[in-house]
Amino acid sequence: MNGLENVRVTRYVTPLREGGSLPGIVEADDLGTYVCKFRGAGQGARVLVAEVIVSGLATRLGLSTPRLVVLDVDPALARYEADEEVQDLLNASPGPNLGVDFLPGAFGFDGEVDAERGGADDSVGAKVLWLDAFTANVDRTWRNPNLLRWHGDLWVIDHGAALYFHHAWGAGVTAPDRFAAQPWDMAHHVFGSRVGGLAAVDAEAADVLAREVFAEVLADVPDTWLEPVPGADSPDALRAAYVEFLTARLGTRQWLPLERAS
Repeated sequence: MNGLENVRVTRYVTPLREGGSLPGIVEADDLGTYVCKFRGAGQGARVLVAEVIVSGLATRLGLSTPRLVVLDVDPALARYEADEEVQDLLNASPGPNLGVDFLPGAFGFDGEVDAERGGADDSVGAKVLWLDAFTANVDRTWRNPNLLRWHGDLWVIDHGAALYFHHAWGAGVTAPDRFAAQPWDMAHHVFGSRVGGLAAVDAEAADVLAREVFAEVLADVPDTWLEPVPGADSPDALRAAYVEFLTARLGTRQWLPLERAS
């Protein structure tokens, strides 16, 4: 198993209040600065699992995405925080949380303005569109692109809203065929205009992604985030379930909006 690098949080710097889960900027003992996404926030560890999986797929498709680490959080940090909401998050998230490398000086993708200035070429935009269709990501809209511009490149971030199927696993792992055939609506996607490039990206993705690649990606997910459910009562069993779902979706194309690519 590969696994993400583990580092320890040494200081909580400031919260980021753009989203509902209240991630925070932290410093770690490797001298790095990270955006910490807390296991005790929002929908819990499954959001962190989605972040790791989609980031791994993005990297393999040639998209830029920040480096991920596992951040060890000591709840004792809460005693130094005046904000009660931050205290609650720190206390609810002991041990391994997700760290996203902080990109100093990066600025957000400004939809129409960036597009007019050539903010992302057609091939990059089409890759982002394909990735979001494949992972059923609903959170890359004009209102909230979840894209950064850093050193002239486009970076994809914030993938916790993807792979929604695992939120239905409370009663047990569901069948992958439903997700495999589930269509995806790109009506509000920031790169919906790049639909004409999907066929080429799809052919490239078919050469890059496979069951073995999905298993490699899942190997990076820490055991403690893979909470047991009926039918998959161990981390390895849950990894296998994710691999089955991703493999099944790759074997279909109902989710890919190619009909508008002509």
